[in-house]
Amino acid sequence: MPFIPHTDKDIQKMLSTIGVQSIDELFSEIPSQLRSKPLDAVPEGLSEMEMMRLMQERAEQDAGALCFIGAGAYEHHIPAAVWDVASRGEFLTAYTPYQAEASQGTLQLVYEFQTMMCELTGLDVSNASLYDGASGLAEAVLMSIRANRKSKSKKVLVAGSLHPTYKKVVEDIVSNQGIELDELSVDYASMSIDHASLNEFEGNDYAAVVIPQPNFMGTLEDVNTLTNWAHDNGFLVIGVVNPVSLALIAPPGEWGEAGADIAVGEGQPLGIPLASGGPYFGFICCKSKLVRQLPGRIIGRTVDLEGKEGFTLTLQAREQHIRRSKATSNICTNQGLAVTAATIFMTMVGFEGLSRVAKACHANAFALTEKLKNIPGVKLRSPAAFFHEFVIEIDAGSKQVLEFMAEEGILAGFDVSTCSPELSNCVLVCVTEVKTNADLELFVASLSRAIEDRGEV
Repeated sequence: MPFIPHTDKDIQKMLSTIGVQSIDELFSEIPSQLRSKPLDAVPEGLSEMEMMRLMQERAEQDAGALCFIGAGAYEHHIPAAVWDVASRGEFLTAYTPYQAEASQGTLQLVYEFQTMMCELTGLDVSNASLYDGASGLAEAVLMSIRANRKSKSKKVLVAGSLHPTYKKVVEDIVSNQGIELDELSVDYASMSIDHASLNEFEGNDYAAVVIPQPNFMGTLEDVNTLTNWAHDNGFLVIGVVNPVSLALIAPPGEWGEAGADIAVGEGQPLGIPLASGGPYFGFICCKSKLVRQLPGRIIGRTVDLEGKEGFTLTLQAREQHIRRSKATSNICTNQGLAVTAATIFMTMVGFEGLSRVAKACHANAFALTEKLKNIPGVKLRSPAAFFHEFVIEIDAGSKQVLEFMAEEGILAGFDVSTCSPELSNCVLVCVTEVKTNADLELFVASLSRAIEDRGEV
């Protein structure tokens, strides 16, 4: 059925009613040079059978390999019941609740999601969700400019150890709004923010500081010192966090003496498959004093006149409502299906289960680093404090070794030398709870063969 299910007879009847002969005549007042041209790059339509075959072939391109990449998208075990429940019609076809209170099931689910995200981050308020972690950080930067009334500048400090994609997305979104981003340099010996560089920004006017935890290289930053320093200088603190790690390490709400002011991140680790890169969802939480600057929606719980529990759309700041140009954000659909799956995932595993997942991730990653110490030509660049990602330096060359291992069915990591010249021949390796000791042995054996192969060339 077409999206607009009008027959030719229906169309002719409507045209005759308004007194025109054709649809082209209906739009004749629009100059021809302003009309859209045919979309030459769009391929011809496919039948259902052909489309399913094509998508199956594309999906198989990602199948079968043993993946150690990570770098912002992580492979975790997802209980079968998560997507069995999320795929029920009530969830699968649910859309933005424009008549909010008529959608009690959707509202309750989002309320539960917000509650769990607040518990994970240690902050007071969470919104419904964001498009993804990177654009969510851009929203947090914009939020900090609005919220920090003491700051007269439109400047934000960003850690050099932040994920490079996040930095690029934030820059693309906020630069056209006159917001300037300055960078805290990285100490590549410790693979973290260079604390000596803080002196350069001491006493300057910045709205906020962006601190990743763990950072892009997997290292745990000294968030307590950084948070206290930022607050002492009148900066808000934006934490960029991995939600699974928060079941093991201190949440942003407990950083330093006063805690981070805003926390954002990518929600993909919470029950969303890698799926060739998306769609995922972002989350954002903050202290209660900043709630009026929080983009998106907030769901609340109340009781009706009969004392029955009910859920309501408590706060929303969206451009298509009365605020228009004064809206805090243009967030619209909030990746509802992915959020549904994440809520079901967190409900099923609980905090204790998530904690076990986090501990297993760290234990497996540490176990692999111990095995790698026995391979000549491989050096562990990461310090002891990491979560489930670490950086290794390969004398034989990162690009060539990764290509060799990929041919053996092992996606060995992310080549970070493409992001920083200081990390030449370095690879970011990720290990989660799904990896077995046999998987780690396969990694070690393949890496050893790759290095031997390079030595023979």
